[in-house]
Amino acid sequence: VQSENVVAVIKGSEKPDEYLVISSHLDHIGITADGEINNGADDDGSGTVALLEIAEAFKKASDAGQRPKRSIVFLHVTGEEKGLLGSRYYTDVEPIFPLDKTVANLNIDMIGRIDPKRTGRENYIYLIGSDKLSTDLHELSEKVNNKYTNVELDYTFNDENDPNRFYYRSDHYNFAKNNIPIIFYFNGTHEDYHRPGDTADKINYDLLENRTRLIFHTAWEIANRGQRVMVDKVSK
Repeated sequence: VQSENVVAVIKGSEKPDEYLVISSHLDHIGITADGEINNGADDDGSGTVALLEIAEAFKKASDAGQRPKRSIVFLHVTGEEKGLLGSRYYTDVEPIFPLDKTVANLNIDMIGRIDPKRTGRENYIYLIGSDKLSTDLHELSEKVNNKYTNVELDYTFNDENDPNRFYYRSDHYNFAKNNIPIIFYFNGTHEDYHRPGDTADKINYDLLENRTRLIFHTAWEIANRGQRVMVDKVSK
């Protein structure tokens, strides 16, 4: 099966040769053996919508004379469900922009639902990987959240001993293995994960909006700060 990644870029005003990649995946698992359609509204329709809205916000800012200092790459990858194939092709086979000039990757994969374990404490997002390669990125992320969105940043799945190993299971990992700092934004799994019940009517749109705002503000700060995000750890 052949498929394609979809890529768009807004060139930076001062440091156009430094790139922030914001990613989500466009594929899902398709149709079951008995013909049921897996819609993938959360996985990863939610990340897809967030990516498009963030791209629109950066475009409007650019048109209004507030172009980001660094270039922003909006990377909509294919083949995630088959083994992170689209992002692996981008990093390992044909990176459109040099990896050594890529300052960070913000990866959005499932941000529209609520983990049943978080019922009653719903203004949250799981962050994975923010401190794996860069203390600088982790601290930036925390400060941006405190200033703009006040989402509870839950690091439950950031534990190296987490049996789910989510750090290795979405497209950010192909950037992380190349020592590019990453943040993976994730709402956790639920009863409709990889099932036909993952439908748009079950998305919590207020949460989706607030989580998307967090990612936008984080991207804006990374793109416009004086120094690129510092790497002070090595990928494992």
